[in-house]
Amino acid sequence: MSFEFIVHPIRWERCPFVTADPHACSWLTLQSNRGLASNTLDAYSRALERYVGFLKLHSLVSTSVTRGDLGLYLATLHTGKISLSNATIQQLLTVVRLFHAYLMEEGVRPNNPAAQSGSGRAMVARHHKLPWIPNEEDWYCILAAARQESIRNRTMLAFAYDAGLRREELCSLQSSDIDPSRRMLRIRAESTKGRRDRFIPYSASSGELLLQYLEHRRTLGKKRGPLFLSESHRNYTEPISIWSWSKIVLHLARRAGVEHFTTHTLRHLCLTDLARAGWDIHEIATFAGHRSVQTTLLYIHLSGRDLSLKLAVSMAQVHSRRAQMLAEVSR
Repeated sequence: MSFEFIVHPIRWERCPFVTADPHACSWLTLQSNRGLASNTLDAYSRALERYVGFLKLHSLVSTSVTRGDLGLYLATLHTGKISLSNATIQQLLTVVRLFHAYLMEEGVRPNNPAAQSGSGRAMVARHHKLPWIPNEEDWYCILAAARQESIRNRTMLAFAYDAGLRREELCSLQSSDIDPSRRMLRIRAESTKGRRDRFIPYSASSGELLLQYLEHRRTLGKKRGPLFLSESHRNYTEPISIWSWSKIVLHLARRAGVEHFTTHTLRHLCLTDLARAGWDIHEIATFAGHRSVQTTLLYIHLSGRDLSLKLAVSMAQVHSRRAQMLAEVSR
């Protein structure tokens, strides 16, 4: 199966500090040439721009910066106007670590100040929090708000949950990726985090929405290609972007009064529901496109499936023993 290698352009106008730094510019160009996903490249650009801006502000140079200097960078992350989450700080530090690893490989500095210490401890402890998923009340509020959405948006919401799709996977779907006779979707490698094709089923109810949307799509144009098209005046019939989809979901969440609801919530909910339904961990990993089952374990924990089974078994044993003891007392 062929793999379409795409080199996404760097938005240099958004990272002037990086553009002015030869080493930073070279590293970011390398990431682009590696074929990173567009949103990953944008995230790297923003993180590196923040770091290089810090170095310039404090008259520091990347080739000689120390671990103590990185401590100061961390302090600025914690004392900003907007409180950054542990996950965001981890992402920012990952880019710093990768950048300095590159400088070591290029022979322009002897060590990596952002690497783990000799004791194996990272600069910032990683918090392992379970993702938020809606309860039944939240879910009904979301469904009520979704009824006001267009057929395209309702179809996208259905597929995001039904197939557990990431937003880039959803927005990158092509007309040719659908097999209606078998109700299967092809998720192309270039749109996935793991860079692997996968084929996953979708439900009959999602199939019905899809048929309605395809009828509507024909009014926009009959050419094959991107499945979900923009209908805005500025980008009419262009493929819908991940940023547009995020805005749609944000407005939906606000209308529903469920502020925690995001584009990734439906994927979290789908995989948690599969775990609740008793799917094997390897089956969920294959469905989700996880490279490691350690990632999939998150949804086993979130579902509480294993704990529920253990509780049911242990409580049954306790109940049986107590009943037996009561029986013996009554003799």
